[in-house]
Amino acid sequence: MTPYEQAAQRELALWAEQMRKKPSLMNRMAKSVQVGMNRIIPKKVHAVITAAIKHMTRAVLVGSEYTAPKPVVESPLPEREERVRGRILWYKRVGAAEGGLTGAAGFLVGLSDFPLLLSLKMKLLYDIAALYGYDVADYRERLYVLYIFQLAFSSQSRRQEIFAQMEHWDEHAKTLPEDINQFDWLTFQQEYRDYIDLAKMLQLVPGIGAVVGVWANWRLLDELGRVAVMAYRMRIL
Repeated sequence: MTPYEQAAQRELALWAEQMRKKPSLMNRMAKSVQVGMNRIIPKKVHAVITAAIKHMTRAVLVGSEYTAPKPVVESPLPEREERVRGRILWYKRVGAAEGGLTGAAGFLVGLSDFPLLLSLKMKLLYDIAALYGYDVADYRERLYVLYIFQLAFSSQSRRQEIFAQMEHWDEHAKTLPEDINQFDWLTFQQEYRDYIDLAKMLQLVPGIGAVVGVWANWRLLDELGRVAVMAYRMRIL
C-alpha cells in the first residue's frame, strides 16, 4: 500500500470502531428527548418530511429522477479523494446557501428546504460513488447509497446494524430482494426524521431561521460526505 492508502486505512479503522460502539447513555437520552419532541411538532410538518423522504427513497431505488454519472475508472485513490473533497465542499456551499434563503423566507418556504436538501444529499452520494468508480445505474449500488445515507443519519443502535451489513457488502448484496418495494423505507424515514428534526425545526423559527439553515445544511452535508468517504474506502481498501 502507498503511504496515502496506509493513512486512509488507519482513519478507516478508527471510524469503524466508532460505528461498532454500543449506544451511550447520552445517545439513549437524546433518543428519548427526540421521541418527546416528535409529540409536540405539528402533524403538518411531520407529513411534509415523511412524504419527501418516501418520494426520494422510491426515486433513488428506481433511478427515475437522478441521472447516474459515469464511474471514474483507473484513477489512484489520492486523485479520487481530492475530487471527492471538492464535490463535498461544492455541495456544502450550495446547501448552506439554500438553507439560508429558505430559512429567511418564513415557515411555508422553509418547509420546502426538506425535499431540496434531500435531493442535494442524494446527488452528492451519486457523484461520490462515481468518483470512487462505482456505477449507480446498478440497482445494488443505489441500495448501497441508501445504506450510506442511513449510516450518516440514524441512531447509534441503527448504525451498528447497518454497519455490520456494509462490512460484508458483497455477501449481503446477494441476499437483497430484487423487488424494490421490499426495501424497508419506513424505518429509513423514521430514523432520518428523528436525526434531523431538532436542527431543522429551529430553521422554521422566524428571526433565526436563516442562520440555523446555513449551519444545519452545512453540517449535515459535511457529515454525509465524511461517512460516504469511509464507506467507499471500506470497499476499496
